[in-house]
Amino acid sequence: MKSLSFSKPVVLSHGIFLLCCALSLWSCNFTNTENTLTSKVNVFLGTSGDHGQMSPSASSPFNMLSIGPQTYAHNHTGYDYYAKRFEGFTHTHLEGVGCTGSGGNILIKPIVNNDFQTHLLKSKQHASPGYYQVSFKNGISAAMSVNHNFGLEKYTFPIEANEKGLFIDLSFALSNRFISEEHTIEKNIISGWIDTYSTCHRGVYRIYYAMRLSDFSELEILNDHQYYVSLPQNTVNTIVEIGFSSVNAEYAKSKLVSTNLETVQKASNQEWNSLLSHVKVQGEEDRENLFYSLLYRGLQSPYKISEDDGTYAAIDGSIQNADFEVYNGWAIWDNYREQLPMLSLLYPNKFKDISKSIANLYKYGKKDWATKHEPSPTVRTEHALVVLLDAYEKKYPLDFLPIKDSIIAEVNRLNFGSPDKALESSYDLFAASKIMETLNDDELARTYWEKSLDYKEYWEKDFADLTKDDVDRMQARGLYQGTIWQYRWFVPYDISGLIELIGSEDQFIKDLDQFFEEGNYNHANQPDLQVPGLYNATKQPWKTQKLFRNILLDTVIQNYFNDNSKGIAPYIGRIYKNEPRAYLRTMDDDAGTMSSWFVMRSIGISPANIGTPIYYLTAPIFEKVSIDYPNGVKFEIEVKNYDKDHFYIKSATLNGKALNQNWLRHEDILNGGKLIIETSKTPNTSWGTENMFITNY
Repeated sequence: MKSLSFSKPVVLSHGIFLLCCALSLWSCNFTNTENTLTSKVNVFLGTSGDHGQMSPSASSPFNMLSIGPQTYAHNHTGYDYYAKRFEGFTHTHLEGVGCTGSGGNILIKPIVNNDFQTHLLKSKQHASPGYYQVSFKNGISAAMSVNHNFGLEKYTFPIEANEKGLFIDLSFALSNRFISEEHTIEKNIISGWIDTYSTCHRGVYRIYYAMRLSDFSELEILNDHQYYVSLPQNTVNTIVEIGFSSVNAEYAKSKLVSTNLETVQKASNQEWNSLLSHVKVQGEEDRENLFYSLLYRGLQSPYKISEDDGTYAAIDGSIQNADFEVYNGWAIWDNYREQLPMLSLLYPNKFKDISKSIANLYKYGKKDWATKHEPSPTVRTEHALVVLLDAYEKKYPLDFLPIKDSIIAEVNRLNFGSPDKALESSYDLFAASKIMETLNDDELARTYWEKSLDYKEYWEKDFADLTKDDVDRMQARGLYQGTIWQYRWFVPYDISGLIELIGSEDQFIKDLDQFFEEGNYNHANQPDLQVPGLYNATKQPWKTQKLFRNILLDTVIQNYFNDNSKGIAPYIGRIYKNEPRAYLRTMDDDAGTMSSWFVMRSIGISPANIGTPIYYLTAPIFEKVSIDYPNGVKFEIEVKNYDKDHFYIKSATLNGKALNQNWLRHEDILNGGKLIIETSKTPNTSWGTENMFITNY
């Protein structure tokens, strides 16, 4: 094997860790994070098995670079909470997505005695937002933290070990998705690019990196992609610094700054605390902790990929420049329903550029799945048109004219080949029709509108008759991840028309009752997530109030998972739990989708329809909620006569005036004010039945 030796001064950081006042099973709150919202976040929530597919990696908001443990066995992010054996640490983790995950680039493993099979058996681990630390039974420990596109890793070795070193694998990636890489070595810096198949092997992403090693005696080439870093005999601590870029290695190198772990961790904690504190909730401690742990999950992606000077890599591989922050890393088929609407309401400054970034995809060859030139790990982008319409209706600045032809091309590719695709594509046609209206193209708007109404024919053919024996069977008739029962409600833009198809409001309510009473609802996946809120569009909105509380906090019966049909091993218990096995079995978080569902409804707000700037109201699970907006504007929600077990709305006022309708406009919330909701133990069957909002196309 070839060896490369370098002579250079030792560059080590001796930043002292701030230790926990009291170690808990799942998290370690540093003294400088006490009394901050980050101390409420359990980063180990949903990190075991197929109960969320989340990672405890050190991350910062909307950052592709996240450094965390790779265990054996592992889940879709490379880690399982209950695994004892660690394979090392990796640097990309796309949270909670399917197809065995995405990311897992660049493996670093600390070893002793020149043994690449060194057993790293977990002894203790601690983590908080932006920080991860673990110690092993052999005396090795590792700690890491990140800021945006910069990370620092500190590896500590037992003084008595004869030989100490790091194994580096530049070809490591989850699910054998590595394609190729090129790198150069200059003194103590390894830099280059790595190409990896994205989620489901659909498309390719390229990351550029620069990795600076603080101290070594020898850098040994094991093969084209792997190195052994031999450390001096007296080494106790060694530092690895890493920078990321989606543009080139020089930008990645520019991220490398002289600092220490404590400083990086403190900055990351401050960034997380600043973002989390945009929404303040006051209530039972366990509910607050669950809320912030899930809000944290909703702020991981998409990733900011543009450099400070506006340079970014487009999805066709070209290098471009923008006057806004450019984002990538999409799971829109999943999170257009919850996470993106949550960002639009709670984080308008971020969402402004996120929505522009989605529109920007159309300029460079947007596909439903990843392209061959993605600048970050990504999944899919179906229903981007719905997100763009939603943003436009909420007054986010978007210019559709430059991408009109690309929108038309996407509409022409819509798939109507299965019952579920027919309904979903009709939703996109609805959005495209509205977008063409904004461009004053009345002919196309009318064409798309008329074609979108064909959903009624598809619905009559496959979803009207519930007497057939396959209506509760997963993937019957070619459906994707759902049943006829679950997909039959998927006309969110025209509930009035759906009620007409079913026959009457009374029959609509009767069918909803049957749907839930017979256990046909599936919270393990996305296709029917909006259905518990449909009572809001009827004269019985209190049924939604009860359903939301059940799903948020109470024991439920769930018959469906993503690998079976009704009747096989039902689950009885809570869906959202603040523990490693947090969700239902097979319930992926899908880039913040499921966590954002909880966040929104826990504060009493839920979208009526993505593409319509209306939110339905229900009782928060907290006594007080406050949302901070730019320029000192606040929207406050207060529960009158609060009782943690009351969830029916008795009455409400907005800015001192009686509010009898059960919905608000987006602008009503962003303009600030105070909403007071009085709850009761029993439903008020009159409240929310005046001036009802029902989507009507």
